[in-house]
Amino acid sequence: MRITEVFHSVQGESTFAGLPCVFVRLTGCPLRCTWCDTDYAFFGGTDRSIDDILDTVRSYGCQLVEVTGGEPLAQSDTATLLRRLCEEGFTVLLETSGAVDTTIVHPLVRIILDVKCPGSGMTERMHWPNVNRLRPQDEAKFVSRDRVDYEWAKNIPTRFHLADSWPVLFSPVFGALDPRLLAEWLLADRLRIRLQLQLHKQIWTPDMRGV
Repeated sequence: MRITEVFHSVQGESTFAGLPCVFVRLTGCPLRCTWCDTDYAFFGGTDRSIDDILDTVRSYGCQLVEVTGGEPLAQSDTATLLRRLCEEGFTVLLETSGAVDTTIVHPLVRIILDVKCPGSGMTERMHWPNVNRLRPQDEAKFVSRDRVDYEWAKNIPTRFHLADSWPVLFSPVFGALDPRLLAEWLLADRLRIRLQLQLHKQIWTPDMRGV
Protein backbone atom coordinates (compact mmCIF):
# COMPACT_ATOMS: atom_id res chain seq x y z
CA MET A 1 0.00 0.00 0.00
CA ARG A 2 1.12 3.58 -0.58
CA ILE A 3 1.43 5.33 2.79
CA THR A 4 2.12 8.99 3.49
CA GLU A 5 2.53 8.67 7.27
CA VAL A 6 1.63 6.68 10.36
CA PHE A 7 1.61 8.67 13.60
CA HIS A 8 0.24 8.81 17.14
CA SER A 9 -1.73 11.92 18.09
CA VAL A 10 -4.95 13.22 19.59
CA GLN A 11 -8.09 12.59 17.58
CA GLY A 12 -9.16 16.05 16.47
CA GLU A 13 -12.55 15.33 14.92
CA SER A 14 -15.64 13.09 15.16
CA THR A 15 -17.32 11.99 18.39
CA PHE A 16 -13.95 10.47 19.35
CA ALA A 17 -12.30 13.91 19.52
CA GLY A 18 -9.80 14.26 22.33
CA LEU A 19 -8.85 10.58 22.53
CA PRO A 20 -5.36 9.24 21.73
CA CYS A 21 -5.38 7.74 18.24
CA VAL A 22 -3.03 6.17 15.72
CA PHE A 23 -3.48 7.64 12.24
CA VAL A 24 -2.68 5.72 9.07
CA ARG A 25 -2.65 8.26 6.27
CA LEU A 26 -2.83 6.71 2.80
CA THR A 27 -1.48 8.45 -0.29
CA GLY A 28 -3.66 9.60 -3.17
CA CYS A 29 -7.07 11.17 -3.68
CA PRO A 30 -9.32 11.52 -6.74
CA LEU A 31 -10.80 14.77 -5.39
CA ARG A 32 -9.38 18.28 -5.17
CA CYS A 33 -11.40 20.11 -2.52
CA THR A 34 -10.72 23.85 -2.55
CA TRP A 35 -10.00 23.89 1.19
CA CYS A 36 -8.06 20.62 1.47
CA ASP A 37 -5.55 20.70 4.33
CA THR A 38 -3.78 17.44 3.46
CA ASP A 39 -2.83 18.01 -0.17
CA TYR A 40 0.66 16.78 0.71
CA ALA A 41 -0.92 13.30 0.69
CA PHE A 42 -1.92 13.52 -2.98
CA PHE A 43 1.46 12.28 -4.19
CA GLY A 44 4.61 10.62 -2.93
CA GLY A 45 4.39 8.30 0.03
CA THR A 46 6.12 4.97 0.63
CA ASP A 47 5.12 1.47 -0.41
CA ARG A 48 4.52 -0.64 2.70
CA SER A 49 3.01 -4.05 3.30
CA ILE A 50 -0.06 -4.43 5.47
CA ASP A 51 1.97 -6.48 7.96
CA ASP A 52 4.51 -3.64 8.21
CA ILE A 53 1.73 -1.09 8.76
CA LEU A 54 0.19 -3.26 11.48
CA ASP A 55 3.57 -3.60 13.22
CA THR A 56 3.84 0.20 13.39
CA VAL A 57 0.27 0.60 14.62
CA ARG A 58 0.82 -1.98 17.37
CA SER A 59 4.00 -0.25 18.51
CA TYR A 60 2.04 2.73 19.85
CA GLY A 61 -0.03 0.64 22.26
CA CYS A 62 -3.20 2.53 21.35
CA GLN A 63 -6.51 0.82 20.59
CA LEU A 64 -8.08 3.62 18.53
CA VAL A 65 -6.96 3.74 14.89
CA GLU A 66 -8.08 5.99 12.06
CA VAL A 67 -7.42 5.19 8.41
CA THR A 68 -7.47 8.42 6.45
CA GLY A 69 -5.95 10.15 3.44
CA GLY A 70 -6.14 11.54 0.85
CA GLU A 71 -8.99 9.21 0.11
CA PRO A 72 -8.20 5.84 1.68
CA LEU A 73 -10.80 3.91 -0.33
CA ALA A 74 -9.01 4.87 -3.54
CA GLN A 75 -6.51 2.07 -2.82
CA SER A 76 -7.71 -1.46 -3.52
CA ASP A 77 -6.03 -2.99 -0.44
CA THR A 78 -7.69 -0.64 2.05
CA ALA A 79 -10.56 -3.08 2.67
CA THR A 80 -8.01 -5.72 3.71
CA LEU A 81 -6.19 -3.30 6.00
CA LEU A 82 -9.47 -2.32 7.67
CA ARG A 83 -10.44 -5.97 8.13
CA ARG A 84 -7.05 -6.89 9.62
CA LEU A 85 -7.24 -4.01 12.09
CA CYS A 86 -10.73 -5.06 13.18
CA GLU A 87 -9.66 -8.69 13.55
CA GLU A 88 -6.91 -7.58 15.94
CA GLY A 89 -9.44 -5.84 18.15
CA PHE A 90 -8.72 -2.21 17.31
CA THR A 91 -11.49 0.36 17.28
CA VAL A 92 -11.23 1.47 13.66
CA LEU A 93 -12.37 4.77 12.18
CA LEU A 94 -12.43 5.46 8.45
CA GLU A 95 -12.37 9.05 7.25
CA THR A 96 -13.73 9.04 3.70
CA SER A 97 -14.74 11.74 1.25
CA GLY A 98 -17.99 10.05 0.31
CA ALA A 99 -16.95 9.89 -3.33
CA VAL A 100 -16.00 6.18 -3.29
CA ASP A 101 -18.42 3.30 -2.70
CA THR A 102 -18.26 2.18 0.94
CA THR A 103 -19.76 -1.30 0.50
CA ILE A 104 -16.28 -2.87 0.82
CA VAL A 105 -15.83 -1.54 4.36
CA HIS A 106 -15.74 -4.12 7.18
CA PRO A 107 -18.95 -4.08 9.28
CA LEU A 108 -17.09 -3.19 12.49
CA VAL A 109 -15.43 -0.09 11.04
CA ARG A 110 -16.89 3.27 12.05
CA ILE A 111 -17.24 5.37 8.91
CA ILE A 112 -16.90 9.15 9.17
CA LEU A 113 -18.55 10.22 5.92
CA ASP A 114 -17.58 13.67 4.67
CA VAL A 115 -20.56 15.01 2.72
CA LYS A 116 -19.08 17.55 0.31
CA CYS A 117 -20.65 21.01 0.46
CA PRO A 118 -20.66 23.26 -2.64
CA GLY A 119 -17.71 25.33 -1.37
CA SER A 120 -15.50 22.27 -1.67
CA GLY A 121 -15.98 22.28 -5.44
CA MET A 122 -16.58 18.52 -5.24
CA THR A 123 -20.30 18.13 -4.53
CA GLU A 124 -20.90 16.56 -7.93
CA ARG A 125 -18.43 13.80 -7.02
CA MET A 126 -20.49 12.60 -4.05
CA HIS A 127 -21.61 8.97 -4.24
CA TRP A 128 -24.98 9.56 -2.59
CA PRO A 129 -25.81 5.88 -1.96
CA ASN A 130 -23.08 6.04 0.71
CA VAL A 131 -25.37 8.24 2.79
CA ASN A 132 -28.22 5.75 2.58
CA ARG A 133 -25.99 2.86 3.66
CA LEU A 134 -24.63 4.44 6.86
CA ARG A 135 -24.54 1.86 9.66
CA PRO A 136 -25.57 2.52 13.31
CA GLN A 137 -21.97 3.24 14.37
CA ASP A 138 -21.22 5.70 11.54
CA GLU A 139 -21.16 9.51 11.46
CA ALA A 140 -21.76 12.21 8.84
CA LYS A 141 -19.59 15.32 8.60
CA PHE A 142 -20.23 18.58 6.74
CA VAL A 143 -17.47 21.18 6.28
CA SER A 144 -18.75 24.70 5.51
CA ARG A 145 -16.73 27.62 4.23
CA ASP A 146 -19.57 30.17 4.23
CA ARG A 147 -23.29 30.74 4.72
CA VAL A 148 -24.08 29.24 1.31
CA ASP A 149 -22.48 25.95 2.37
CA TYR A 150 -24.34 26.02 5.67
CA GLU A 151 -27.73 26.62 4.05
CA TRP A 152 -27.09 23.74 1.66
CA ALA A 153 -25.79 21.41 4.35
CA LYS A 154 -28.55 21.94 6.90
CA ASN A 155 -31.13 20.43 4.54
CA ILE A 156 -29.25 17.17 3.94
CA PRO A 157 -29.77 15.64 7.43
CA THR A 158 -33.51 16.18 7.05
CA ARG A 159 -33.56 14.81 3.52
CA PHE A 160 -31.79 11.62 4.58
CA HIS A 161 -33.21 11.46 8.15
CA LEU A 162 -29.69 11.53 9.54
CA ALA A 163 -30.13 13.40 12.82
CA ASP A 164 -32.61 10.80 14.05
CA SER A 165 -30.09 7.96 13.99
CA TRP A 166 -26.53 9.21 13.46
CA PRO A 167 -24.19 11.86 14.84
CA VAL A 168 -24.16 14.80 12.42
CA LEU A 169 -21.11 17.07 12.64
CA PHE A 170 -20.80 20.57 11.19
CA SER A 171 -17.31 22.06 10.91
CA PRO A 172 -16.07 25.43 9.66
CA VAL A 173 -13.25 25.56 7.14
CA PHE A 174 -10.29 26.56 9.29
CA GLY A 175 -9.39 30.20 8.67
CA ALA A 176 -12.32 30.79 6.30
CA LEU A 177 -15.43 30.68 8.49
CA ASP A 178 -15.54 32.03 12.04
CA PRO A 179 -16.65 29.14 14.30
CA ARG A 180 -18.73 31.63 16.30
CA LEU A 181 -20.84 32.37 13.24
CA LEU A 182 -21.44 28.70 12.59
CA ALA A 183 -22.43 28.20 16.24
CA GLU A 184 -24.85 31.12 16.04
CA TRP A 185 -26.46 29.77 12.86
CA LEU A 186 -26.94 26.33 14.43
CA LEU A 187 -28.49 27.83 17.55
CA ALA A 188 -30.76 30.17 15.60
CA ASP A 189 -32.06 27.30 13.48
CA ARG A 190 -32.54 25.02 16.52
CA LEU A 191 -30.69 22.22 14.77
CA ARG A 192 -29.78 19.03 16.63
CA ILE A 193 -26.33 19.02 15.10
CA ARG A 194 -22.92 18.89 16.77
CA LEU A 195 -20.50 21.78 16.16
CA GLN A 196 -17.07 20.33 15.50
CA LEU A 197 -13.77 22.17 15.56
CA GLN A 198 -10.51 20.61 14.46
CA LEU A 199 -8.99 20.10 17.88
CA HIS A 200 -5.53 19.24 16.56
CA LYS A 201 -5.34 22.63 14.86
CA GLN A 202 -6.09 24.34 18.14
CA ILE A 203 -3.26 22.46 19.85
CA TRP A 204 -0.60 22.50 17.12
CA THR A 205 0.08 24.81 14.16
CA PRO A 206 -2.61 24.41 11.48
CA ASP A 207 -0.21 23.25 8.75
CA MET A 208 1.83 20.87 10.90
CA ARG A 209 2.07 17.30 9.58
CA GLY A 210 1.82 14.19 11.68
CA VAL A 211 -0.50 15.62 14.35
